[in-house]
Amino acid sequence: MAADLGLVASGPGAIGRCSEIVFACENGRQYPLCPIAVSVAGEVVAASLHTGRYGGVHVRMVPMGVGYRYAGRGIWLDGFHDNALLNFGKHSQIACTIEHP
Repeated sequence: MAADLGLVASGPGAIGRCSEIVFACENGRQYPLCPIAVSVAGEVVAASLHTGRYGGVHVRMVPMGVGYRYAGRGIWLDGFHDNALLNFGKHSQIACTIEHP
């Protein structure tokens, strides 16, 4: 589900669908990533990360050498393949994996 440069959606039809990429985290919660923009290669370049607090947080893909990072106001998600760390600021980090529907 994830490429080395970013998360891959099923294509342009994935825009707005929140069930395709869901992070299941060690805190027992699930955080859906809802694509807003998808590249020609199918990589999610902008999305809404739903944290349950105040709806979704707009995040953008940040180019990395290896793995992926999606960053938004006060939150970022670093990952490689199906494993990720969800960061709520500098002092709160949660390990997650991508759930496959």
